[in-house]
Amino acid sequence: MKRSIKMIITTLAAFAAISSAFAKDGKNGVKMEKLKLDKKWDKTFELSDTVSHKKVTFTNHFGITLAADMYTPKAAPKDGKFAAIAVSGPFGAVKEQASGLYAHEMAKRGYLTIAFDPSFTGESGGQPRYMNSPDINTEDFQAAVDFLSNLTNVDPEKIGIIGICGWGGMALNAAAIDTRIKATAVMTMYDMSRIAAGGYFDENDNEESRYQARLETNKARTECFAKGEYPTTGGLPDKRPEGDTFFSQYWDYYKTERGYHPRSLNSNMGWALTANTSMMNTRILRYTNEIRNAVLIVHGEKAHSRYMGETAYKDMINGSKYTANKELVIIPNATHCDLYDGGNGNFIPWEKLQGFFEKNLK
Repeated sequence: MKRSIKMIITTLAAFAAISSAFAKDGKNGVKMEKLKLDKKWDKTFELSDTVSHKKVTFTNHFGITLAADMYTPKAAPKDGKFAAIAVSGPFGAVKEQASGLYAHEMAKRGYLTIAFDPSFTGESGGQPRYMNSPDINTEDFQAAVDFLSNLTNVDPEKIGIIGICGWGGMALNAAAIDTRIKATAVMTMYDMSRIAAGGYFDENDNEESRYQARLETNKARTECFAKGEYPTTGGLPDKRPEGDTFFSQYWDYYKTERGYHPRSLNSNMGWALTANTSMMNTRILRYTNEIRNAVLIVHGEKAHSRYMGETAYKDMINGSKYTANKELVIIPNATHCDLYDGGNGNFIPWEKLQGFFEKNLK
């Protein structure tokens, strides 16, 4: 008995020592990585004179320090407490692109917002670079909620999130676990785990295709370990693909002045060669039909990814007791990338988004 008590005390003391070592640089008990943040305005949109901007950092539960742009309305609420929204996406983009545009626009409409770079990408920390993980990337959204919940000028009961493209799926996944998220808007969403395991339009959704992909990926892992480096792959070509395919639509956004950014994976080098390892084996969106808080899924009528949003909505309401505050909206004539920045028309339903958050963050 005495020996057991002594072991417990020793273990607790060791744990306390470790915790103390990591608590020195972070209010939340996690040591902050020193990030190199660009001080110049380098967004794909102009800053409104009704909004103030600054860069902020916070850590997730994996100890990765995330970088974000914070947009604060210059006109504060009467009680001094803002409703807040965290934004991320598209998958492989950075906060200076579409997510920043969404955060900036919602700040113009009265919300304190942050657009953050996911782990391993952009100005955020995490090694090796240009990796992804369904668990870590879901946690990134939760860490953003941690940060917003502790701001003195934010009402922690009025926090929402917006996920774009592959981060739409991650946003839904976060909403399924994090009850602090009172409203979730999902724009032109991808289910990245579905793509990784079955290919586009589920064309490779069979055991043999997955086995061949595993062989290729694991061979690459061995080679990467031996070389001590993780090369990237999958970036868009320098020359625009012919036709009007979704790859050419991506090119029109990421490789032109419309959306290009030097830190964006999609604008440049692509993801690490072995980045999809965990995504191939771990499906997200398992418990979305248990989300009690509000969800809005928005997709373009002509988006190649529309089927993923429609499936996500169907699965979310299937057998659910919480369908009254769930909605799927299809934007006429819009393609996938039209919901990144409005495309060549006014495709982003700003008034719909504002009404959704006003209703559910009150």
